[in-house]
Amino acid sequence: MVMLGRTMLGQSSPAVVRLGMWLAPVSASCIGITIAGSPREAAVYAVTPLAMSGAAEGLGFIARSIVVYTTGTDAEVQRRNADAARQLAFHRAVADGHPDARKRKRSVRSYWRLARYVGVGDTELGAGLVDVQRHRVREGADAALASMYGTPAAAAPAEPPARPRTASAADMLRARFADMDPADAIRIAADARPDAPPAELAVVLAHYGLSVDPVAIAMVLGQQPPEYDVQRDDAPAHQQVSAPASALEPVNLQGAVLEAASALGPDAKAKDIVEHIARHRRLLVDEPYVRTALSRAAKKEQPESPAKPMEGGYA
Repeated sequence: MVMLGRTMLGQSSPAVVRLGMWLAPVSASCIGITIAGSPREAAVYAVTPLAMSGAAEGLGFIARSIVVYTTGTDAEVQRRNADAARQLAFHRAVADGHPDARKRKRSVRSYWRLARYVGVGDTELGAGLVDVQRHRVREGADAALASMYGTPAAAAPAEPPARPRTASAADMLRARFADMDPADAIRIAADARPDAPPAELAVVLAHYGLSVDPVAIAMVLGQQPPEYDVQRDDAPAHQQVSAPASALEPVNLQGAVLEAASALGPDAKAKDIVEHIARHRRLLVDEPYVRTALSRAAKKEQPESPAKPMEGGYA
């Protein structure tokens, strides 16, 4: 029952379980032969326990076949191949480097003997080998038929050259940091992670092949760039684009509008007058005020009509 349960779970049965499944019936058979009173009873007592073990093996084989069919994985074959490969690697290592010559010779014989058990029962390996052999037989038949009928055999397609593997970003950074001043590398890492403490920056730089102590990182980041004092005269607040302000006659805002209008001519627009005042008088006015000032000035320029004498009189 233990072997059947592990087989249904897709696991291999331990050697202790399989040994116990046969050792207990064999001991029972020996006891039955001893207590039997006749040869017929001895035969029955000897065969019955062994028949039970054979039935258990048959049931386990059926369960194993069902598991392999449903899952495609044979745990028992994998266990045997893994054991064979492990022993093969161990004996090969002993044969190559053990100081005792006798053990080296014994291990050479052992791994040559174990080599024939590697891959036994592996259906995937067998299918792959069959595909390889089928391909080779097809190529051989093609070459034989081509030589018989006088046509050259088709050349095997040339395999494309292997694409060179590009270096990763981490490898490129390692190569760059290897040729860089450590202080510059520390500043680059600090710019990439401005909130990281020196210990974390040390771990990051170590990942890229630059071993730096956190104290050194703190000292480099604590250094301030050199400062220079430059003495120069104060620059003017603005660039003088016209005559000095002292040379201009003092006028009010109305006078500035009239001055700009007279300088630009009768066809000047309010926008041009605003720009002229801002450029020459450095005053800010808007277009409605300009129109109002021009209209007010136009009304003042009109002469007043003389009063007509009173016609008639009082009676």
